[in-house]
Amino acid sequence: MSGHLTVLAFDYGTRQIGVAVGQTLTGTATPVTVLKARDGIPDWEKISALLDRWQPRKLLVGLPLNMDGSRSEFCSRAEKFARRLHGRFGLPVEMMDERLSTFEAKQQLPRRSSYRENPVDDSAACLILESWLQSPESGLPINS
Repeated sequence: MSGHLTVLAFDYGTRQIGVAVGQTLTGTATPVTVLKARDGIPDWEKISALLDRWQPRKLLVGLPLNMDGSRSEFCSRAEKFARRLHGRFGLPVEMMDERLSTFEAKQQLPRRSSYRENPVDDSAACLILESWLQSPESGLPINS
């Protein structure tokens, strides 16, 4: 890979979408924000503003596989979101296995902290991106 690559990662959900940014130069990722979604549909203007701000050259979307590696019912919705990202913004988009990312992010919450008060979707996106940064070849194409 020549030069460094800024990557924006999304932890897709029907009510909230976590966003994180990272770069291949440092191999680090940082939570950015949690976007509200209505039945899985984000405010595309807010995503556009994030892309303008961070200027990523690649986008990642978490693929919610079942623990045994099989496809969950939610996989097709996450892939549809990934296809829409690619279609709207023309950037390369890859899927990344996100098993355990939300679980791990919740484990990092302080005890007695509510998930509703402290959404972890941006932290989950960060974990997804960190996994990809450790092994970029593990990114998956979007199923059509």
